Amino acid sequence: MLVDSHCHLDLIKLDAFEHQFTTLIAQATEHGVEHMLCASIDMQRYPALRERVNGYPQISVSAGVHPTVDDTQAEAFDPADLYRLAQDEKVIAIGESGLDYFHYDGDTDRQRQRFRQHIQVANQVGKPVIVHTRNATEDTLTILEEENAVDCGGIIHCFTESAAFAEQAMAMGLLISISGIITFKNADQLRDIAKTIPDDFLLIETDSPYLAPVPYRGKQNQPAYVRQVAETLAEIRGTTVEHIAAVTRENFYRLFPTAGKAGG
Repeated sequence: MLVDSHCHLDLIKLDAFEHQFTTLIAQATEHGVEHMLCASIDMQRYPALRERVNGYPQISVSAGVHPTVDDTQAEAFDPADLYRLAQDEKVIAIGESGLDYFHYDGDTDRQRQRFRQHIQVANQVGKPVIVHTRNATEDTLTILEEENAVDCGGIIHCFTESAAFAEQAMAMGLLISISGIITFKNADQLRDIAKTIPDDFLLIETDSPYLAPVPYRGKQNQPAYVRQVAETLAEIRGTTVEHIAAVTRENFYRLFPTAGKAGG
């Protein structure tokens, strides 16, 4: 069985699923996906996200604010609200948060402050942090180290960084999550790095509805397609899909031992 360690179920358009959320989840189950972590991107959308997954024990959620949210939301962010939301047993992670200097032309100081606050809350509540990083390698690693992310643990989601970055992140106990990007033709460097990640630091994800893997590239992504990620990883690492599924599943539940235990 497979685990999709990062998806945005509330952002997936349901036209292709008979306009039914239950059909989307049923397709994931039919493709061997036993659990999904639905990641939050902002506080305004969070209540609807939480309501949508209510009653699905195979779906856990995170609470947090993506680094590229607009300044209005950034100004309104209160770590006390995040701390309160994190008391929900359905919330197994904090984030996704981090730094994105590629897509964002606003106040990067605010990004850094908010990233620090997410890690601080993660340490307070004892839940891992989900890290988004793009074009911000040095600052991301510096903040992770300075805020003691080693204490809460977490995930470098949708990994596209260097081998050196992976080594430093793993030294802090962070897991490396591989997305559908690994199936892209121009992802040779990522495939080379993915060969070297130790089994016990490896996760897989879709980041759906984004980054659909080959042969679905250009279409809307969905948790069912995490199998393509597992198949590509198995091929480049010289192992089986069953092995990739088993180790990534084990790693996920080791990091998130309460996943699946909250039906509400």
